[in-house]
Amino acid sequence: MPLVDIELIAGVFDDDQKQRMIRDVTEAMVGVEGEAMRGVTWVRVHEIASGEWAIGGKPMTAEAVRAARSQPA
Repeated sequence: MPLVDIELIAGVFDDDQKQRMIRDVTEAMVGVEGEAMRGVTWVRVHEIASGEWAIGGKPMTAEAVRAARSQPA
């Protein structure tokens, strides 16, 4: 049975977005392995406190992630 962990910085995604992630990841597994995977696919969302996640030694905060999302690509 697949177990998929999604790790997020707390405060970036709302409950609806997290539920959509869970549904979409489950659908991806079903798309790869077939409908029999639906009932045995586990998806867990773990939220890491803002500032306790770092990239290159620089702590990431929920505010920094939201600001980065609003920047043009």
